[in-house]
Amino acid sequence: MTPDAPTPTPSRLQRPAAAQPLLCHPATPCALDLRVSVSLAVAGSEQGPGWLLSYQLRGEVGRLRLPEPALPGPADGLWQHTCFEAFVARADEVAYREFNFSPSGQWAAYRFSAERVRDLPAEAAEAPVVPDLQRETTEHILTLLAWLPRHALPAPAAGQPLHLGLSAVIEDAEGRLSYWALRHPGARPDFHHRDGFALTLTQPLFDPPTASRDTA
Repeated sequence: MTPDAPTPTPSRLQRPAAAQPLLCHPATPCALDLRVSVSLAVAGSEQGPGWLLSYQLRGEVGRLRLPEPALPGPADGLWQHTCFEAFVARADEVAYREFNFSPSGQWAAYRFSAERVRDLPAEAAEAPVVPDLQRETTEHILTLLAWLPRHALPAPAAGQPLHLGLSAVIEDAEGRLSYWALRHPGARPDFHHRDGFALTLTQPLFDPPTASRDTA
């Protein structure tokens, strides 16, 4: 999506975690035959180290409503249409970060001091978050690669794993939205619910990550 940006490549020192399936919330069933998954790898580019999230949709991709390509840049409200998301927090901390990645090439990066409480001072104090997004679409597969720079992620803390919530909003050709995530803890879709942060990275941030699904 960023024509002149270097293409991030998985680091030779790191192995990507296995693809994690996302589940459709039963309150918003999807009428399409779709399988949605996401995998995570540590990746580097000319900008330095970061994370590479690979979101993949398989199935009736031609029956999706996808945002039109737009000038890459930050934008709000991306979740109102097909959008891929990631939530990251250190264990035992209420603060967390949210990232939205649109197939249009736009993105959003937010910080929260508590559930749904924006931390605007923290956002203003940090360097701008500029992901690199790349979309690949075939007849039956849509892949969105989202690379995040290291400074966009929580700073490492000794002995404190990271909890991730990975999710997607999928819009079909009729404009119906379905909500997908690693885990749905409530009766209605809620990607901010901390019990939905179901992927745990137990290794330090840029050491070889060990990913496991939380069984709690």
